[in-house]
Amino acid sequence: MKFEVLILGCSSATPIYGRHPTSQLINLNEQLYLIDCGEGTQIQLVKYGIKSNRIKHIFISHLHGDHYLGLIGLISSMHLIGRKEELHLYAPPALEEIIRLQFLHSQTVLRYPLHFHATQDQSKEVIFENGAMEVSSFPLSHRIACTGFRFDEKKRLPSINKEKVGAIGIPNAQLPMIKRGHDYIAPDGTVYPWQDLTNASPAPRSYAYCSDTVKTASYLPNIRGVDLLYHEATFLHDMHDRAVDTFHTTALQAGEVATEVGAKKLVIGHYSARYRDLRPLLQESKTTFAETQLAQEGIWFSV
Repeated sequence: MKFEVLILGCSSATPIYGRHPTSQLINLNEQLYLIDCGEGTQIQLVKYGIKSNRIKHIFISHLHGDHYLGLIGLISSMHLIGRKEELHLYAPPALEEIIRLQFLHSQTVLRYPLHFHATQDQSKEVIFENGAMEVSSFPLSHRIACTGFRFDEKKRLPSINKEKVGAIGIPNAQLPMIKRGHDYIAPDGTVYPWQDLTNASPAPRSYAYCSDTVKTASYLPNIRGVDLLYHEATFLHDMHDRAVDTFHTTALQAGEVATEVGAKKLVIGHYSARYRDLRPLLQESKTTFAETQLAQEGIWFSV
């Protein structure tokens, strides 16, 4: 089953050097989820061949412009191209007022239902769940209310061992029950344990998105053991004082976080405009976590 993350924007504050403000797309088995929506996100979706109407859920971490100023345009474009399916938005409470005001003064009435789900920055909370995935928000430490998001794949059913099932002659109608943990009882009364008729399902995968934050111990339990961690790395560590003043993290610290939580892989992003060349950020993070990669637009990362 596919579980991957596309980088649509990786810049902090402003678009610069061909880099766009923050936005990411998750593809879990062809179900698409958008995380943050900085300026230019819908242009990036077009560029990378993503149909916006396939997105059913959008998660906004906080209300600094580089994380949501592309949202009104995206919602409006969905309206203009005839979207009918409902859209779910998970974001700080004030964003609902911002959207309502925009549409009030443009006299826009959406053709589709827009469902707003207010997040909070005081504790971890499950904000979305379906048969394939659970999404949690958790508080980060930024200048304004800000949350990270964790995407946990649910355990998949085992697959049928076709060779064993075929040898026994089990009818196809029985296979769904076997996958769900029911033993097969043959007409002669022989019991075949379901474990002997299936292949174990792979371990569930997880992705954590740490938006703008100063490094603290408070959010680390919420991202422990993730397969893929995205963590902001706005500055090099020689700018640590600046990072603290602006409630951001350095590349060195992002690597430390990944090490401390036992992540398997780390992607860093949210680069300051002072860095045209991103290689020093990568090299610095690798000194504390070897499995670091740069968030660069158009790259898909497998979870």
